[in-house]
Amino acid sequence: MKYPRSTPPRHFVMSSIALAVLSLAQQAQAQQTDAPVQRVEVTGSSIKRLAAEEALPVTTIKAEELVKQGMTTLADVMMALPQSASLQPSNAGSGTNINLRGLGVNRTLVLLNGRRLANEAIADGYANLDVIPISALQRVEILRDGASSIYGSDAIGGVVNFITKREVEGGNVTVQLVQPQRHGGGDEQRIQATFGKGNLERDGWNVYGTIDFHQRSRLALSDRTGFVPDDAAMAAIGLPRTTASGGYATPANFTSSANKSAANPYYASGCLNPYSIQGGKNTCILNDANYGTALHPNKQLTMYAKATKKIDADNTVTVEYTRGDESIFGYKNPTQALAVGSRAAILPSTSKWYPGKSGGVPAVAGITNQPLTVSWAVADFGPAVTRDNQINQRLLLSADGHLGNWDYKAGMTYGLSLRKGYYKSGYFSGTGLLDGLANGTLNPFGLQDQAGRDYLESIAADGMQNRSSKSAYYGFDGTVSRSLMALPGGDLAFALGADLHRDTNEDTKLAQAADITYAKSVPAHGESARNVAGIYTEIDAPVTKTLDLNAALRVDKYSDVGSTVTPKISFRWQPVKSVMFRGSFNTGFRAPTLFDRYGYRTTVANTTTAGRWDDPVLCPGPTPAIPGSGTAVAGANAADVCNAKLNKLTGSNNTLQPERSKGGTLGVVFEPARNFTASLDYWQVNMKDMLANLPENVYFTNYADYKNLFVRNADGSLAYINNTTMNLGGQIAGGVDVSANWEIARNSYGTFGAAIDGTYLTRFDNQLVPGGPWMSNVGQFGWASNGTTSSFPIITFKWKHNLRLSWQSGDYAAQLTNNFNSKYRDANTAVTSQYYRDIPSFSTWNLTGSIRVQKQVRITAGVTNLFDKAPPITNNTIYSSGYLSSVSNPVGRSWNLRVSYDFE
Repeated sequence: MKYPRSTPPRHFVMSSIALAVLSLAQQAQAQQTDAPVQRVEVTGSSIKRLAAEEALPVTTIKAEELVKQGMTTLADVMMALPQSASLQPSNAGSGTNINLRGLGVNRTLVLLNGRRLANEAIADGYANLDVIPISALQRVEILRDGASSIYGSDAIGGVVNFITKREVEGGNVTVQLVQPQRHGGGDEQRIQATFGKGNLERDGWNVYGTIDFHQRSRLALSDRTGFVPDDAAMAAIGLPRTTASGGYATPANFTSSANKSAANPYYASGCLNPYSIQGGKNTCILNDANYGTALHPNKQLTMYAKATKKIDADNTVTVEYTRGDESIFGYKNPTQALAVGSRAAILPSTSKWYPGKSGGVPAVAGITNQPLTVSWAVADFGPAVTRDNQINQRLLLSADGHLGNWDYKAGMTYGLSLRKGYYKSGYFSGTGLLDGLANGTLNPFGLQDQAGRDYLESIAADGMQNRSSKSAYYGFDGTVSRSLMALPGGDLAFALGADLHRDTNEDTKLAQAADITYAKSVPAHGESARNVAGIYTEIDAPVTKTLDLNAALRVDKYSDVGSTVTPKISFRWQPVKSVMFRGSFNTGFRAPTLFDRYGYRTTVANTTTAGRWDDPVLCPGPTPAIPGSGTAVAGANAADVCNAKLNKLTGSNNTLQPERSKGGTLGVVFEPARNFTASLDYWQVNMKDMLANLPENVYFTNYADYKNLFVRNADGSLAYINNTTMNLGGQIAGGVDVSANWEIARNSYGTFGAAIDGTYLTRFDNQLVPGGPWMSNVGQFGWASNGTTSSFPIITFKWKHNLRLSWQSGDYAAQLTNNFNSKYRDANTAVTSQYYRDIPSFSTWNLTGSIRVQKQVRITAGVTNLFDKAPPITNNTIYSSGYLSSVSNPVGRSWNLRVSYDFE
C-alpha cells in the first residue's frame, strides 16, 4: 500500500517470492545526489542491495500513516487493508489476527522484525497482533505474494512483518481518545510513552523502551437501537424474531407429560420486559436486544524494549524484549438451566413457584401437578461474562553486520504465550440450578426473591478458571550473503541460511469447569511438540540492465509430518524507462497446527453451534435451513431441538495431513512521471488437501451429504455435530491488486496527493471433498470457515479498496480516507425465496487533521465514519446481532483526539 508523499518514494522493498521491479523515479533520484546509498535487507529477501535498486509488490504502511487514517489499533489496519479478509475482534479471546486473501489466519505468517512470535496459545496457528506495541512500530510491510521460501513454506497467504524503530533518542508521550457520537459504550482510551538514550552513530549504542495501554468499553446492542437492525428491520428481510418459540427465557417456557408443546404462564401478559418478549406458539423468547453485544470490551498493556550495541563500524548486537498482556471480556446470553446427564431441569409441584401455587405464578389450564420441564434463562445477574487473558512474551538476541565480503545475520529467539480463561460473572453450577428448582428455592418464572438471589450467589462461578493453555517457540536462525561475480546488469548475489525451531503446545480444559453446564466445558488435555529444521538459498542474477532473475529454494524437515521442498522463481523486466513487468511462481506446504492434530479430544459435545438451527431429524420441517420452520417430533423438547443452539464437537483430528499450494503473480508497474506511479498485479493461489472447518450453514443446507457428521445417542438424541478440522478438497483464489499514487499539486497552498489500493477478486472457489464440484465464493458467503478462531464463513468481496486524499502545508496536514466493499450476496439460507437479497456495497469515510502547535506538541483530531453509515443488515443467522459484524463497525460516527508531546 503506497501513500501520497511530498517527494517521490525513496525505495520499494524487495521480496524473494514475488517478482522484483525497478522504480524509475527512485533511480533518477539516486543518480541526482552524491549522498551514499546504504544497502539494506527488505522483507522477503536475504540479500542486501541498494535501496533504490529493486522493487516488489509489497504493501508498506508507515507508522505516521496510522495516525493520518485515524487508526487506534492494529485491528483497524487489518480491516482496512484491501488484501485482508480479517474479522472484527470478537469475544473469542484470541484477539486480532490477519487473514490475507481470505485464505485463513493460519496461512498468514506474522513476523516481528523478520522473526516469528509464539503463536496464540489455544489454536497455536497464528499470532495475536494485539500483543505488538503499536507505539514501537516504524512501519508494517505486507508481502502480498504466497509462500515465502525465506521465512517458511507455511506462508501460503503472505507475510506481515511489523518493523520497530531502529533507535530512539529522547522521548514521547501520547494520549488518544475515541468518543462515539451516540451515547453508550464503544469509547477507547490509549496512552503510550517512549524513552530512549544513546545514538548509534555518535555513541555506538542505543537503548529504548515503550509502554502502551489501550482499553475499549463494551458496546451493547441496546446502545445502538435503531442504528443496528431492530425487530422491524429483521422482519423486513424475512427473519422476524418474534416467530421463534419455546426457547430458554425468563419467565421460563415449560412442557409436561400432559402438554408436549411449550407454553408460558406469562405469555398473555406480554412476558417479562426487558428480559423477554412474546414469541410464537404461546411462548416467551429471550430479548436479544437486551443482552446482545456489538463490541466486546478489552484491555491491553504492551511493552517493548531494545538495546543495540555497535561492536565496530560494520557489526551490531541487539537484544529485544516484547511483552503483551490482553484481557478480552466476552458477553453471552444469561446462563440456561440445562440437563445434567439424564437429569432434566424439573420444577416439581411442591415448589411454591409452580403455576397456581403460593408464589403467585398464574395457573395454566390443563396443568395439574405434573412435573414441569422448564427452559429457563437465569436473568437475575445479567449476561454470562468470561474473561480471557493472554500474555505473550518474546526475547531475542541477534547480531548482524559485514565480515569481509559477507553480510550476515543470526538470532536466537524464545517466545512464550500463556492464555487463561475465567468465568467472570453470570455463570452458575448446573447441578446447583437443578437442585434449586427441585427444592423450591429458585423461581424459573421471574426474578428471584432474596432467598433465591442468595442461593444463586452461593452457586456462582465468579472468578473460576476454566482453561489454561501455553505455546512456546524456541528458534535459531542464521543467514549469510555476498556478491559472487559481475554480470552485465550488476553483481550476481547469493544467500544461504538455516532455520531451526521447536514449537510446543499444552492445552487443558479444567475439570472444575465441568459443573458449569451452560458453558459446555468438558475436561480435556492436549500436549504436543514439533521440531522444524530448514535450510534455504537464494540467488539474484541481474542478467542485463533490464532483466533481473531471482530464485530461491527451501527444504524443511518436520519431526512429525515429513519433509518438503518449496522453490520460488521470479523476474523483473524493464523494457523502457517508464514500464516494468514482474512475475513469480512459488509452492507452499502447511502442516496441521499442533492443536488441529494433537490437541484435546473428547467423546461428548464440548460447545454449541454459534447460530440457532432445527435438528434435521428431531425437528424436521419443509426448509431445514430455516431455523424455526420445523416441528418437534413426539417426545422431543422443542426448546432443545427447534431454533436452538445444538451440541457441537470441536478439538483435534489425528488423521489430518499437510496441505500444499502453488501460486504465482504477474504484474506491471507504470511510472510515466515523477509524481505518478501505478501498478497492476494478478495473483493466484491453488491449494489441495485444504485444512479447514465447515461453516454451520453447510451442514444444514446439505444435510444429506453430511448426516454422518451428526452423531446421535442410542435414543436418537443429538450427541454432537462433528466440527473438527478436516482435509477438504481444495481452494483456488485469484485476483488483481491495483495501486496508484499521485502527487496532484505542490504550490503555495501546500502539497496535495491521492492514492488508492484495491483488490478485484476474479476467483475464489472451494472444493469441499476431493474430486468434488467447485463452488464459487466470490461476492458471497464462503463454503469453508475463516479459520480456527471463528465459525464465520470466509468473506470475499468482489472489490475492496482504500482511497486516500491528502494535504500538507508546513505544520498543518489533513487526510480524507475512504474504505469501500462491493455488494455481497446474502446467505439466503434461513429465509424463503421471496426474501433472497444482496447486501449493498458499504463505504465509510474518515477525516483527520493535524497541527504542530509548537516544536514539541502535535495535535491530531478526526472523525471516523464521517457520514454515520449504519452497518449492513444480513439474513445469515450466525450473526445474531443481525448485521455483518465481521466486516463493519457498529460504533457509528465517532470523534478521535490525539495529543503527542516530544521531549529530549
